[in-house]
Amino acid sequence: MLTLDKVYHAAFTLKDAIRKTDLIIAPSLSKNNNIYLKTENLQTTGSFKIRGAYYKISQLNEEEKKKGIIACSAGNHAQGVALASEKNNIPCLICMPDGAPISKVEATKSYGANVCLVSDTYDDAYNKALELQKEEGYTFIHPFNDEDVIAGQGTIGLEILDQLSNVDAVVIPIGGGGLISGVAYAVKHLKPQCKVYGVQAAGAPSMYKSFKENNRQATKTVNTFADGIAVKEPGDLTYELVSEYVDDIITVTEDEIAAAILTLMEKQKLVAEGAGAVSVAAAMFNKIPLKNKNVVCIVSGGNIDVNILNRVIDRGLVMSGRKSALTIALTDKPGQLVGVSNIISKCGANVVGVQYDNGDPEMPINSCFIKITMETKDSEQAKEIEKALTENGFRIVSERV
Repeated sequence: MLTLDKVYHAAFTLKDAIRKTDLIIAPSLSKNNNIYLKTENLQTTGSFKIRGAYYKISQLNEEEKKKGIIACSAGNHAQGVALASEKNNIPCLICMPDGAPISKVEATKSYGANVCLVSDTYDDAYNKALELQKEEGYTFIHPFNDEDVIAGQGTIGLEILDQLSNVDAVVIPIGGGGLISGVAYAVKHLKPQCKVYGVQAAGAPSMYKSFKENNRQATKTVNTFADGIAVKEPGDLTYELVSEYVDDIITVTEDEIAAAILTLMEKQKLVAEGAGAVSVAAAMFNKIPLKNKNVVCIVSGGNIDVNILNRVIDRGLVMSGRKSALTIALTDKPGQLVGVSNIISKCGANVVGVQYDNGDPEMPINSCFIKITMETKDSEQAKEIEKALTENGFRIVSERV
């Protein structure tokens, strides 16, 4: 049974195994509230998951340890289990979806774990882990639907209350629900008036739908680059805890997540993965129904694959108005591009790409399309450029990246 004593016991057990991550103020992230960041992206293994995994493994008896450990994970729980198993000299096997970031797979292996890659999503890896557990008799370490795991994650709530006693709300990413269950349980027992909000990616909204419809349910598919929270179905235990202790759940889009990652890098010098940035996205895009309050956003992980980071940054630049594009229909004659460039320059933007097309059969024979990609300060500057070009007789066909 989950109790506050168990959460405190987890905190005692973990004190020499994890970092008490910093809580830092981030005034530039929201005009509505005072935003603080709980930097679990700087945790050992780069994610909060080490808390629950380590505490759970510390509570196993000798017989359970002898069987060896099996787990399933998109990457962060895998690293937590692998590290905790290594420290306790327990062999472990981790089932991971084959689409998991390479960096997470390699990091898991570096802690001594064996990895079994499974086709498709986390839920498929989960089913494979259960299959292997039955065949080989392993001890299964669930990533979220387990009281010891939840208690370990709940230690974050204790730290937040210790670091910011006048906190008004905590905003927490949700995948399967282990993190928010533990934090909400601790926070609501010690400071009931503190609000707790969960955030999911719009492309993986299983807990959001379950919470709103008062009925635990699964989504048929998940579609988000926030792989750490790409879960089709919440746990029965986490669903019950979320239903009891969480005030509301909201969703954020892929573009909003990308913008949050970019902002964290630029403004706070923090690297967050998609799952870790959803709480910040909710604050940035005013989805938290509070004003002038002290709000803590948990940045739950920082293990983003560098192979997709460039695409995420590019998407974030577009979302924040820092990168924009427009297509102009021109008469195909010398000097046209110079006129366009001069206007853009006078408006203070920088041209970074030009694409020429004179092969469209729909256009007059002496015409062409020019697509201009620009670095802009924000979306307002992009609108000013569009207006200036139109006023100078240029016909804009579209404005898009």
